[in-house]
Amino acid sequence: MGVIIFGFAALGNWLDEKYKNSNNIYVKVLTLAGVAIAFYNINRQLKDINNS
Repeated sequence: MGVIIFGFAALGNWLDEKYKNSNNIYVKVLTLAGVAIAFYNINRQLKDINNS
């Protein structure tokens, strides 16, 4: 979970440095997307554990 969120945040930080903007929108959006993907992944894994 932490690796996914960190990876998306690092990608957003890199994009913010490459394409300058005033409010760091890439890091904000990609971090939220990373959190959503991480929660989806945990939810899917828990469903698989409960079914077995």
